[in-house]
Amino acid sequence: MDPLDRLAEPGLDLLRRVDTLLAAGVPEGHRVWPLLRRMQVLPGDAVRGFLDLHPAPLAGAGRAVRRLVRGYDDVCAALTDPVLWSGPAASAYGQEPAALLRHLDEGPESLVGRLESTAGYADALADWVEGSRLALARTLADVLRSAEAVSVVAATATGALPRHGPVGPGVADAAEIAARVLAVLCVAYDGAETLLRQWAPSLAESAWRPSTDGRPHYGQPTRVGR
Repeated sequence: MDPLDRLAEPGLDLLRRVDTLLAAGVPEGHRVWPLLRRMQVLPGDAVRGFLDLHPAPLAGAGRAVRRLVRGYDDVCAALTDPVLWSGPAASAYGQEPAALLRHLDEGPESLVGRLESTAGYADALADWVEGSRLALARTLADVLRSAEAVSVVAATATGALPRHGPVGPGVADAAEIAARVLAVLCVAYDGAETLLRQWAPSLAESAWRPSTDGRPHYGQPTRVGR
């Protein structure tokens, strides 16, 4: 259990109250408006959705992908096992293992290269989730002990819905809490989009790179020895 998990219950209770007050209206020109437009969700729902993100499954996925590389290493070892051939098709058949080796494990565009990039992307996402959860936990801790939180709790203590309008009791304080929470979530999602842009070229499909001469190969090889 990380700090965000420990703060989830009191944090969601406060944000439920914040969402209730925001439904009555938000002060005109408040800095929360562009954040609400961008996120398209109230802070309580935004945090509730973020709570489902955990770094451990992503880190585990990275380790699982890296284990697949060993299977490709075995295939490459089999392809490089020296076997002598003779006959008119010997040179053509000799180029096919080389092309397959390039496709399997030669550079970042090979299958192994893409596996390593996929594992690296999973690790980067795990780090992003861990850092973002910590940043959100710090923000929740700050707002839970703020004067705005006291005002919001007092305004919603009776359980009655606030009257409609941005000047209702506690609304401005609710908007301030919402702005702080949504701001840290916006930064988090900006980080996720940046990661995707950075890693996207390395995650593209690995295209087959044929043998260098480009000619069709015919004939049957004659195996010598063994």
